[in-house]
Amino acid sequence: MKLECKQVWEHISGYLDKQLDPELLAAVERHLETCEVCSAILDSTRNLLVLTADDRTYELPVGYSERLHGRLAEVISSLKE
Repeated sequence: MKLECKQVWEHISGYLDKQLDPELLAAVERHLETCEVCSAILDSTRNLLVLTADDRTYELPVGYSERLHGRLAEVISSLKE
C-alpha cells in the first residue's frame, strides 16, 4: 500500500496513539521515512500534544494579542479580494 501525504495526515493521530492496523502502520512509516513534509507535521503534532498536556501557563508578550488579531484581519481581508 502506497500512501499520499493527505492520506498520511488523516492517520497522524492514530499513528501517535498506536491505533493503526499493521498494514496501514507500515505504509505510514514507509511514507514518513522519505517525506520531510509529513515528518515535520508529525513532529509538530507531537510537540503540540506535549505543550497542551503541560499544566503550566505562559504569559504572552505585551501586545501579542493585538498583533495577532491585526495580522489575522489582514490575511482574512486579502482572501476576500
